[in-house]
Amino acid sequence: MDDTDKKLLNLIQEDFPITAAPFSEVADRLGIGEAEVRERIGRLKEEGIIRRIGAVFDLRKLGFTSTLCAARVPEEKMAAFVGTVNACPGVTHNYRREHDYNIWFTLIVPGEEELAATLAEIKQKTGIDDILSLRATRTFKINARFDV
Repeated sequence: MDDTDKKLLNLIQEDFPITAAPFSEVADRLGIGEAEVRERIGRLKEEGIIRRIGAVFDLRKLGFTSTLCAARVPEEKMAAFVGTVNACPGVTHNYRREHDYNIWFTLIVPGEEELAATLAEIKQKTGIDDILSLRATRTFKINARFDV
């Protein structure tokens, strides 16, 4: 990774342009060609340095609500439960833990009523009633930036 890669990484994680031609604007800011920006980003993705390029939105300001859920799922119902949860469009993470509450997932939906309805539907479809909804009361981290 050379100095241009480092400058590119710093720029795109802090000030990615929201324009019709963002890579062209990044190229102009770095003093290189757009094709080189695209090549560098592609290489950095292949090397696993960049996982994704995307926006972070304030869900509450957009009218959405979210929760972390913990479910107690018997082994014999695990596959069906996970399949049902994964089919929900608002589920962003779903993982198994070594704990009595052995499945944890995050759910983001447009509003409180949708949250209650989605959790009720998961319970109804799976027969699993022991699902905790662990709502955040404060936001501690929203912007992780790494100066390269």
